[in-house]
Amino acid sequence: MDIVKIKEERTKWLTWKNIAPLRAALESLEDVSCEVELGDVVKISGKFDEEKIYEVAKKLMPWRKGPFQIGETFIDSEWKSYVKYNLLRPHFNLKDKRVADIGCNNGYYMFRMLEDNPKLLVGFDPSPLYMTQFDFINHFIKSEIVYELLGVEHLEFYEEKFDTIFCLGVLYHRSDPVAMLKSLYRGLDKQGEVILDTFYIDGEEETALCPESSYSKIPNIYFVPTIKALKNWCIRAGFSSFEVLETSLTDESEQRKTEWIEGQSLEDFLDPNDSLKTVEGYPAPQRVYVRLIKDKK
Repeated sequence: MDIVKIKEERTKWLTWKNIAPLRAALESLEDVSCEVELGDVVKISGKFDEEKIYEVAKKLMPWRKGPFQIGETFIDSEWKSYVKYNLLRPHFNLKDKRVADIGCNNGYYMFRMLEDNPKLLVGFDPSPLYMTQFDFINHFIKSEIVYELLGVEHLEFYEEKFDTIFCLGVLYHRSDPVAMLKSLYRGLDKQGEVILDTFYIDGEEETALCPESSYSKIPNIYFVPTIKALKNWCIRAGFSSFEVLETSLTDESEQRKTEWIEGQSLEDFLDPNDSLKTVEGYPAPQRVYVRLIKDKK
């Protein structure tokens, strides 16, 4: 696979008619010195044209991950992403490591990871809108994070092998989850680790829910396994260690509709009479967070 050629071709995506005006809006931003605070809210302060910042941020909707604060503009994203980040934070140390974030969206997690001083941070996401959101935030932060318009299928062919790969909320979107796990495995250096987050269902059997047409109104959800089934997938992909870090039930304290998104959110995806079920009648979304090790020492 010729990654260089793929990257060149995908750069053209930034000229699509719905993306080009957004890129032009970024180019109109002033270059000003900023102070950055990498807390639950990624805060950026400086002497800004406040009206311009708000105008550009609104053009870049929908904002799924965040939140961000730029001057007086508070981007209240659909997901309070710090809930997941703070849950995982005690389980990793990225200092001097080569780190990848698969399905990185606008880079919120990578901006938070800067506090660990990793050697390299690379985000993979084939969305020109999310890349443009990232470039908007990074215009002020001026980090050396690398953003690639690539997917997990390109990971094993990338020029770097990684010490730590984050793959948060991607696995259930893939029709062949074992193949995806193998791609993650091949993207790691020796003794590398994957921090994985995916939906799961309760049960002691090695089975998976296969939604007929959608799960929680999401059409591209293919398999929702029990934790035992997920472990078997990971073993089949080659990982030598499977460690459950945390589990959680997604609720409206983490995901909800705000003025910064378009369309529906969690409250619309659940049974209005029973929040423990989706509108389709399936078990409500629960997440399991695991650490996968490529090779034990």
